[in-house]
Amino acid sequence: MKPRHFISLLDISGEEFRRLISRAIHLKNHRDPDYQPLKGKVLAMIFEKSSTRTRISFESGMCHFGGSALFLSPRDTQLGRGEPMEDSAKVISSMVDCIMLRTHKHETVKTFAAHSRVPVINGLTDEQHPCQLLADMQTFFEARGDIQGKTVAWIGDGNNMCHSYIHAAMQLDFKLHIAAPSGYLPAKTIVEAAGSRVKFFDRSLAAAKNADLCVTDVWASMGQEREQKQREHDFKAYQVNADIMNAANNDALFMHCLPAHRGEEVSAEVIDGPQSVVFDEAENRLHAQKALLEFLLCRN
Repeated sequence: MKPRHFISLLDISGEEFRRLISRAIHLKNHRDPDYQPLKGKVLAMIFEKSSTRTRISFESGMCHFGGSALFLSPRDTQLGRGEPMEDSAKVISSMVDCIMLRTHKHETVKTFAAHSRVPVINGLTDEQHPCQLLADMQTFFEARGDIQGKTVAWIGDGNNMCHSYIHAAMQLDFKLHIAAPSGYLPAKTIVEAAGSRVKFFDRSLAAAKNADLCVTDVWASMGQEREQKQREHDFKAYQVNADIMNAANNDALFMHCLPAHRGEEVSAEVIDGPQSVVFDEAENRLHAQKALLEFLLCRN
């Protein structure tokens, strides 16, 4: 049977997205140590970019389900020595049951999937971060119910997280307000596919007005450290602070995929305040990815 991959949120339907969220919530609230559907299964985790939450959540998830996970950095494989991606995908997928990649180029994950005999999961690329959105949406559903028809304000860089929020808006049918500086807007092709669900604003306060969820990310992501000073200048009007949260609905939530820089993209008052669910969001990486692993590996 042809493997099912998870490279983008667009690889699943809106109905499947909601089923994954529901299953993640169930797994979180009803952990059964005797339930080990992945016993004897092996997940290969290929990291070109380091991580805390991605590694721990996938490794723990496989352990909870009775399986095991292999951590592979470029130093540990021939990938770092120039072996063709296609060859690596064929070899690795012949020895494991699933592959997760956290890498730079989105094409790397797509190439792996095209040549893999087992499911391939996008753990993060420079273009998309779909696993984080599974956790984010689980967190919203737990706290506020279905997000359909709600409004989400994305404030900051139009990066991989922003792209996956656009895809989530398409799949779960919510409105996405984006406030980003000129030169940092999300990719035009991704925006165009979302149609009227995405709307741009010149000011953060306008984007946040009547929002049910406010989200941001660091101003300089991994690999962009040299741009830090320039980005601090360009994003100075795009901090999520008390004014932003006051413009949103009274019961609006705040999310951030972490790690966060207090005093830059978000004020300490907000991220450590009562509307912040960032640590529930982080924990939910584990439960959402367990649901995803089960979905991909336990197909009849």
